[in-house]
Amino acid sequence: MRRLGLALAFGTAVISGVSVFVNSYGVRVVRDATVYTTAKNLIAAVVLMLLLAGGRLLAGRRTRHRDEGARPALRSSPRTWLGIVVVAVVGGSVPFVLFFSGLAQASSTHAAFVHKTLVVWVALLAVPLLGERLGFLHYTAIGLLLVGQAALGGGLSGFRFGTGELLLLAATLLWAVEVIVVKRLLGAMPPDVLAVARMGLGVVLLVGWVAVSGHWSALTGLSAEGWRWALLTGLLLAGYVATWYRALALAPAVDVTAVLVFAAIVTAALNAIVKGIAVTPQAGVGLALLAAGAGLITVARSRRTPVLAQ
Repeated sequence: MRRLGLALAFGTAVISGVSVFVNSYGVRVVRDATVYTTAKNLIAAVVLMLLLAGGRLLAGRRTRHRDEGARPALRSSPRTWLGIVVVAVVGGSVPFVLFFSGLAQASSTHAAFVHKTLVVWVALLAVPLLGERLGFLHYTAIGLLLVGQAALGGGLSGFRFGTGELLLLAATLLWAVEVIVVKRLLGAMPPDVLAVARMGLGVVLLVGWVAVSGHWSALTGLSAEGWRWALLTGLLLAGYVATWYRALALAPAVDVTAVLVFAAIVTAALNAIVKGIAVTPQAGVGLALLAAGAGLITVARSRRTPVLAQ
């Protein structure tokens, strides 16, 4: 199960790397980051809903004359619904606003590094809250990933925690909390249902924010070209969330989050191939460290404490 989870996590990383590259074009067309985020998240939510409905329809036909088997059922307890709302807030809405607001005020290099510290915060939370126990290989891999990301960005000279960096850090911390909550909820509901809840309720909150923040006319007046970019990036986002949540259902949170850093290699490769951006020796070292860190995670073994193993 863990191997399949890590394979899905690598798939998520590939989608993420492509998304970063494609978004670099999309944000130039839709210059309002809040509107762009809301539009593509809306597309992603609709796609995930359609996939869920289609999947349930096919599953219903296959199991019409036999038992449902071991497919997890949605346990609609108050605690579960509260968890769903938390995921929508800390995963599907607020951090997007914080992230893109911070991105407008911080350098892309600093933004990338702050976001890639996600694995650190997930590790700090997963050990006490999920009972995941990390070994020497995990700590080594996390160190390689952080140093590699810093080297890939040309170093961290001049780095400081200004307003932009603080907003980016806040978004990253919220996404780390999301990972922990999602891992808890996956025992009560299937990952595809949780993905729809995350994006569906999250986009409702985003639309509300657009309305109260004075961006409504920009959203309703979005050009056809803007919607085409939102469609493309929304499809990528739907694939990202679907594979990400399913990976979390199969493998430890720290392992899955660490593998996600592999996305930087995909983005760098696309930049070199399509844009002709040369890979400097320092960036090459960074890419090698990222690959080594991601590879090390695949041979590491996360264990769970007996308390949470029941």
